[in-house]
Amino acid sequence: MSYDMLFSPMKIGKLEIKNRVVMAPMCMGFGQFDGRVTEAMHNHYVERAKGGVGLIITEISRVNDITGAASFGQLGVSHDYQIDGLRKMADDIHSYGAKIMVELHHPGRQNLGLMIGTVPISVACDKIMGKAYAKLLTGAIIPPGKKLQDKDIVPRTVAPSKCEKSKMAESVNRGLTKLGIKKLVRQFVDGAVRVKKAGCDGVELHAAHGYLIQQFLSPNTNKRNDEYGGSLENRMRFLMEIIDGIRRECGADFPIVVRLSVDEMYEKIGQKGKGYDLQEGLKMAKALSDKGIDAIDVSSAAYDTFNYWLEPTTFECGWRKYLAAEVKKVVDIPVLAANLIRSPEQAEQQLEDGIQDFVSLGRPLLADPHWVNKVEQGRENTVKRCICCLYCFESMENNAYRYTHGNCSVNPFMGRDNVKLKQNGNGRKVVVVGSGVAGLTAAELFSKRGFDVTVLEKSQTYGGQINLADKPPHKEKLHWCVDDLYTNAVQNGVKFEFDTLATPEILDALSPEVVINATGANAVFPKPFQKENVCTVTDILNGNVVLNDKKVAVIGSGMTGLETSELLCEQGNKVSIIEMADEIAPGAYFQQLDDALPKLKAAGTQFFASSKLTEIQSDCVVVENTKTGEKKNIAADFVVLSLGCRPDNSLLDEIKDGKSYKVINIGDSVKIGRIANATQAAFDAVMSVD
Repeated sequence: MSYDMLFSPMKIGKLEIKNRVVMAPMCMGFGQFDGRVTEAMHNHYVERAKGGVGLIITEISRVNDITGAASFGQLGVSHDYQIDGLRKMADDIHSYGAKIMVELHHPGRQNLGLMIGTVPISVACDKIMGKAYAKLLTGAIIPPGKKLQDKDIVPRTVAPSKCEKSKMAESVNRGLTKLGIKKLVRQFVDGAVRVKKAGCDGVELHAAHGYLIQQFLSPNTNKRNDEYGGSLENRMRFLMEIIDGIRRECGADFPIVVRLSVDEMYEKIGQKGKGYDLQEGLKMAKALSDKGIDAIDVSSAAYDTFNYWLEPTTFECGWRKYLAAEVKKVVDIPVLAANLIRSPEQAEQQLEDGIQDFVSLGRPLLADPHWVNKVEQGRENTVKRCICCLYCFESMENNAYRYTHGNCSVNPFMGRDNVKLKQNGNGRKVVVVGSGVAGLTAAELFSKRGFDVTVLEKSQTYGGQINLADKPPHKEKLHWCVDDLYTNAVQNGVKFEFDTLATPEILDALSPEVVINATGANAVFPKPFQKENVCTVTDILNGNVVLNDKKVAVIGSGMTGLETSELLCEQGNKVSIIEMADEIAPGAYFQQLDDALPKLKAAGTQFFASSKLTEIQSDCVVVENTKTGEKKNIAADFVVLSLGCRPDNSLLDEIKDGKSYKVINIGDSVKIGRIANATQAAFDAVMSVD
């Protein structure tokens, strides 16, 4: 397919971008206390420029250290000392023909109360005692700080006016004074001046996803009765004053882009009438266009409606393209939009259809930094696609207070873009047993190092556990990861032998130097529960057991249990989910729950927490309340066990000792984990071989 529009140049203001691909801003935590560019951050962005991106918009960059620092690993433009590192990064990005803009940001009420004032303390400790001591000190503050935050005994975050807590942050907030507003306007402008001094090409103002600027735009969070609240014109005043200040200080030729949530999407979560909808969002977009900004970056939603701007894998690609299409009708400036684009065909089509002028790729460029070059060179089949698993954001959040960064499930090089594979395989033989994610990743990386790689797979096709994980409704994208790994492995010369059960004899005959044991895991199926009306989730997901119009009890409410329950509901069954813990899906990431639970509830699913399975009968299960000891019967024609998996080490036990080859055990055959754990384990294994 020809991608003529995708690779045609276009201007934002007077700035010409070499193609229509924009790297969307994403905070991954590559920074440090003081907001300077780190080596990891520098390499992260430069690698995407090297990969062919036309415009890079950096992650959220703070303009205020006291109330506006959202992360310890965040880029900052709040001090002049941050300019030099930003300049060096901009210069290196420019060397590959790409442009760079910096996204100016303040979290407002979506910050954590325990973050207020913490970063300046950390910066001071860093200067006085060094980074290691500063980390120790801050690490000692954060755990008790979280407990205090739960009790609202922390500094208050700022907002246009006192309003409800934000989902996720759930911090008590306070309204800004007029003096505070004016000071923040000045700080946004000063931040833009520093961006220009660093030789960057423009700024993007983050007026989306429920952060401070959008909080002023929304009647849900802006209840002021002065010139900054009430009418739409007043609610836009904070943003307009920032734009005026940047124009005054940086000049008319310095591009300003506004990232705007044009619909808060409250209707999607059953709260119609709350906040603002698309009709008012379009009025904002037109006002900004009339104001003379250079482009608008169309987005949607906020933290309260999280899944409608950072979508889980179940969402259809391009589902929100209608937002950009409507904005295009009312503005006369370029429109950027992400729109959950996951293929070059989709990108080109949306450009041709006039839905948008630039394609914003966020997570896809985490998954594959060279997405653009591969497509332009006709190698789009080798692109590693984003599977929308949300691990990038989840891991960034989890690592935010551990002074490390987010990761990508399908790209183990995330955060170490400067790491190069040794080219010293020299035809030495490697045998990989198993072609799930771990096995395929190891096979591809070993082949790229020049090893002669053979994969032995006992089934008829590759994929391992992914061949089960992709079976619940709308989970098809998950299979992309193994499709892409397989394609790249084959292109690098890996040989596959399917329908081949690896044995010590077969391995001896192949005479490898290294054997990678990636044999995966099997579902737990306790003997006392092995009855005619009982199976594991594996049997449901692989189609060995198909149930219709049954009363089904699913034992275990982890994400596998919930997703299998979705499939059972779709097949017309009435499902009861039984969980021994005190809450459903303990430890599951909130976005996944927000996606799954409403669908299950809409299908009439019943949930029983604090319930231990004690007996399975022909027409019911008997459960015991873990708090009261009370027993009850729950009607069930069939029982599906979702009790986790156990590593399959049957081959490993036979080959781990006394062999001429080195054996490395990876993936679920070591410890049950996720896709990211599998790719990371494979990466580590490959790097460990000299």
